[in-house]
Amino acid sequence: MSKNNRSFYLYFIIIIGLLLFTVWVGTLKVQNNGYTRGQFADQLERGEVAMVNICPNKDTPTGSLEITLKNGEERTLYVTDVTEMEKLVRSYGLDPRVESVPEESWFLNSVFPILIVVVVCVFFFVMMNAQNAAGGGGGKMMNFGRSRAKLTLGGENTIKLDGVAGLKEEKEELQEIVEFLKEPGKFTKVGARIPKGILLEGAPGTGKTLLAKAIAGEANVPFFSISGSDFVEMFVGVGASRVRDMFAEAKRHAPCIIFIDEIDAVARRRGTGMGGGHDEREQTLNQLLVEMDGFGVNEGIIVMAATNRVDILDPAILRPGRFDRKIAVARPDVRGREDILRVHAQNKPLGDDVDLEQIAQTTAGFTGADLENLLNEAAINAAMDQRVFVKQEDIKKAFVKVGIGTEKKSRVISDKEKRITAYHEAGHAILFHVLPDVGPVYTVSIIPTGLGAAGYTMPLPEKDEMFLTKKKILQDIMVSLGGRIAEEIIFDDVTTGAQQDIKQATKKARSMVTRYGMSEKLGIINYEDDDDEVFIGRDLAHAKNHSEEISGQIDQEVKAIIDDCYMKAKEIILEQESILHKCAELLLEKEKIGRAEFEALFDKKYPQPDDPAPTPS
Repeated sequence: MSKNNRSFYLYFIIIIGLLLFTVWVGTLKVQNNGYTRGQFADQLERGEVAMVNICPNKDTPTGSLEITLKNGEERTLYVTDVTEMEKLVRSYGLDPRVESVPEESWFLNSVFPILIVVVVCVFFFVMMNAQNAAGGGGGKMMNFGRSRAKLTLGGENTIKLDGVAGLKEEKEELQEIVEFLKEPGKFTKVGARIPKGILLEGAPGTGKTLLAKAIAGEANVPFFSISGSDFVEMFVGVGASRVRDMFAEAKRHAPCIIFIDEIDAVARRRGTGMGGGHDEREQTLNQLLVEMDGFGVNEGIIVMAATNRVDILDPAILRPGRFDRKIAVARPDVRGREDILRVHAQNKPLGDDVDLEQIAQTTAGFTGADLENLLNEAAINAAMDQRVFVKQEDIKKAFVKVGIGTEKKSRVISDKEKRITAYHEAGHAILFHVLPDVGPVYTVSIIPTGLGAAGYTMPLPEKDEMFLTKKKILQDIMVSLGGRIAEEIIFDDVTTGAQQDIKQATKKARSMVTRYGMSEKLGIINYEDDDDEVFIGRDLAHAKNHSEEISGQIDQEVKAIIDDCYMKAKEIILEQESILHKCAELLLEKEKIGRAEFEALFDKKYPQPDDPAPTPS
């Protein structure tokens, strides 16, 4: 429930309560206190009555007697005939005081009810208007076509480019947009056209939305923000109307920035779906295309959009004149990750053992959102341990929790399963250590995790890699098969624990053949099917781009790669069988070991194995 709705219902309850209270007070009858006419007559006989006030009602002869006894007590007696009681009191020698009959208040009887009705009507009218104005068309029939974009004025946006870490090149490229907004005349003098649109593309969590806010804050201009899904409704024409209204509002605040987050929700390729029908989303996209570069003129309006699925956007919206620039917001490198960690660690007290540089090295592939989440989980661990600062151990625990899942230390596991898991993880760890192109071991554990794994072996990437080599992929496949090989060597049997490892190995081997052209037999040809075709909706059916004969050869090549890697990995583990036993025994003893403990098992430097042979033809 929104804040406006809560306020409305609160005021409504207060008004109803006041009305009920007023009605209750107006109809309240004073209850008799048990004092009877007989008791009053007896007290008159005994001479205990000092004074009597007679209060007649409007509807005479009814009324009440306010009786004061000689001992100071007061009584009230309600009677049906005040005249008769007056005679009775005078017969005992008392002189009662008879008050005048109360007159009716014309205000309470006539004006007050009308005033209450008027106040209630005005209240409801004002509240409904406030709901319509504050709702921005969120639920009122007449406001469906109004834009839902949230406006942030220039002075309200405190985010600047200096506050965005880890995106050096992206910020330099966007700095030109700030100059366009601050000094447009400098560019128009030389005939330059200000870019109408900028598309930020990148993986989720890389900081696309943050960059857009920083640009608006740096240029000190109004900033309209809206999600692509906010345009599409079940009613025909609503999305196009909202686009028109948003650009009309932006023209009144020009120069300004319109930011559309997740634009793929509204700008998906036209003509997709069953039959290629013209649906409501396509009408919205058509209106957006016209507003960005049509017959109208939108001077001083820069449209920024963010998406992680640029491949499914309509080509018309990607052309120059609409989105003139496409900026790839990549995952941060090791230096960028360190800068991001320092930004998110500013409000967190860190212990003297925290090494942000080392954390940046171990978090290869993490986005800015991942790094923020990592430090937040570490701070939660510190708070749960009743500490006011974050230690390196907290960050290590958070790293495992974020990357693999929460460790289930209380789970009961049989000794046999523990032993199988220990040899399985030791097989992975030995290959990580021996093979030259895969990272050294960071942690080996046989503690079950929340993701269903019985244990894990975590490597430590020492550098960021822009691309993969054939040797690196083959060694990754060998590492994936290491657990299954260790089970087979030690127990002469295999388990289902290597299910995910086999899946990853098969996927990498198939990518080598179909995507990367690393098969000598099939050549440098891309045989990969367009997996996104069905989801994009270009075709209802999915067609292969190669023959059945080629499909069979692909399967043979994938199996040959897996078999060859399995054989080479098995030879290495058999050579290191003594280390395999030592590592498994240490894991059974401690359940988790780090890099130093694992590398101490190698009492001498073993020669590096030959590089994996080329894939058999």
